[in-house]
Amino acid sequence: MARSIWKGAIAFGLVNIPVSLTSAEARPDIQFHMVDSKNHARIRYERVNSDTGEEVPWDRMVKGYEHDDGQFILLTEEDLEAVQPRLTKTIEISEFVSLDEIDPLLFDKPYYLEPEKRGRKAYALLREALRQSGKAGISRVVIRTREYLSAMFVREDVLVLMLLRFPQEIRASSKLELPSSADKEWQPVKKEMDLAGRLIDEMTGKWKPSDFHDEYRDALMDFIEKKIAGGETVDDVKQPGDEDEAGDKVLDLAEYLQRSFKKPTAAKTATRSKPTPKARKATKKNASKKVATKKGRRSA
Repeated sequence: MARSIWKGAIAFGLVNIPVSLTSAEARPDIQFHMVDSKNHARIRYERVNSDTGEEVPWDRMVKGYEHDDGQFILLTEEDLEAVQPRLTKTIEISEFVSLDEIDPLLFDKPYYLEPEKRGRKAYALLREALRQSGKAGISRVVIRTREYLSAMFVREDVLVLMLLRFPQEIRASSKLELPSSADKEWQPVKKEMDLAGRLIDEMTGKWKPSDFHDEYRDALMDFIEKKIAGGETVDDVKQPGDEDEAGDKVLDLAEYLQRSFKKPTAAKTATRSKPTPKARKATKKNASKKVATKKGRRSA
């Protein structure tokens, strides 16, 4: 199992469940390096100033947003930190919805939630309650300074936290040239529907994901192994220079759940910290400096 990338807690009413977050993905991609075929030297990428041709050190790098053709707003790390979501280690469930109501197109990246020792009883309670209800808990979570919408649901004995795409990240299909279901020109006749239905019935089976694998990766690795066995290896490629666990504590979960009903409904939208006057002033100063520099170049 991969190492956890995040430790925090699930907030379920007034019940707090300490958990760790582990990626549920395993992508055994084959990694390639770019090599110059002339002298077998590794190819490296440099940060080059397009005006002077000089390599730019990291401490001089800032981000620029092009708001108009050739017009940029420069943002420093301090500017970006001012508008980042409030860092929190809590996955606070704001509402529950039926899992089958969530469009699969919104599913993005799955994570496993593993309870800390002192939170196992509360973890099991939430897991079984979700399993019985068929619901998913909707929440927001901050991972590596970025905020995500997420859905929490059950798979076997583990709680899965599925990061969700926001609806605006899904392209609309309305601009595609599709045969309209309301247009009689594209309506299939009964015989065609019957034959299609019979074919679907004959090809229907039980879904077994283990029956499928990455055939391209297997073929590529076989090809690579044959080249290795044939002595085609090149060996002259030049390289460029837990927090302490608290003791077990028996919680009266029923009391916490009862008290949760008196708690005001959690806000469905996370509060984002607004840029401070100092950050706004710095942004304006950087933008003015950039404009002045451009005017100086033009006059020169």
